[in-house]
Amino acid sequence: MNKIICLFLFLILFTSCKTSSKIVTTKSKAHSSVSNRKTSQLIDDIVTTATDNIGVRYKAAGTTSSGFDCSGLVYSTFSQYDIALPRTSIEQSKTGTDLGKNTNKAQKGDLIFFRTNNRSQINHVGIITEVTDDEIKFVHASTSKGVIISSTKQAYYQKTFAQINRVLE
Repeated sequence: MNKIICLFLFLILFTSCKTSSKIVTTKSKAHSSVSNRKTSQLIDDIVTTATDNIGVRYKAAGTTSSGFDCSGLVYSTFSQYDIALPRTSIEQSKTGTDLGKNTNKAQKGDLIFFRTNNRSQINHVGIITEVTDDEIKFVHASTSKGVIISSTKQAYYQKTFAQINRVLE
């Protein structure tokens, strides 16, 4: 008798999970233009939140306005909008859609990654704030200057640029 009850409960849970995922899928397709507007506003809000921290000092492993490291700024900014990202830049570089070094596809709100200090793996991240034909500006936590906006036109960032990832579609 217990086996029958367990099987019955399992089927109810399984059916409700399948039904709710269909609703979400249908809803997201039906409201794509609303979704695009919401995503655009979300991206603007994320960039504003990140840039509101300009001037905050650098702090290793920092995730608060008392001090940020680069991935801590990204992690805490996105988490304010209930978007869970990994805590480290190397792990963040594995999330979303990897656009590689294709700067033509870069958009405001994308993550931009670097290999600094002659490192072989990614160790620095920022949030893109502006994209023009020949330049990408991004907010990040610099070890020497704290939270600032920098540009891919700067020689240091040209040389160490690794990839761009889109985490918001």
